[in-house]
Amino acid sequence: MSQTGITLHSTPLSGHGHRVELLLLALGLDYRVVSAPADVRRSEAFLALNPLGQIPVLQDGALTLADSNAIMVYLVKRYAPDSAWLPGEPLAAAQVQRWLSIAAGEVMHGPSTARLIAQFGLKDDPARAERISTRLLTFMESHLEERAFLAAEQPTLADLACYSYVAHAPEGGISLEPYPAVRAWTARIEALPFFKPIPPSPLPAEG
Repeated sequence: MSQTGITLHSTPLSGHGHRVELLLLALGLDYRVVSAPADVRRSEAFLALNPLGQIPVLQDGALTLADSNAIMVYLVKRYAPDSAWLPGEPLAAAQVQRWLSIAAGEVMHGPSTARLIAQFGLKDDPARAERISTRLLTFMESHLEERAFLAAEQPTLADLACYSYVAHAPEGGISLEPYPAVRAWTARIEALPFFKPIPPSPLPAEG
């Protein structure tokens, strides 16, 4: 299905924006991206779209919606309600929701925060981000040892929500070498026909 009038406000290096863009590509929707770096996000015009000043923001016709996970749920419900991206069966839907919560929790406070510290100078506790990342990746490794995707036999919103920051964890000094099942999972996401990568950032120096 193709649809005009969708605008995504984001930046090329945002994992939150990337997960939404992957879904837009997966659904075959027409969209345009409007760059929203930090100075833009402080502007009155952007704060009118999202008073929290965060990306991504999606505009679809007269609708304006913030929060990447909320945006993804909207897009599936609006444009692909019978698809496997968000199953209708109660337990399957709950499994996807669990991973959306992990994406907003451990993924955000672990590998995402570590990357923000290393690449963008975020003032936060790198040791805490590393501890959370290790706990998360150890859990994901065990979870993925006997399955191809996080919540179902095929990719769902769970995989798109968690992929970007996990795959780019090394940019925050978090190695994926101890986690072969996680690396195999990221490779499966990258092999999907619609996949588009985030531009790479330099790895932090070891020390």
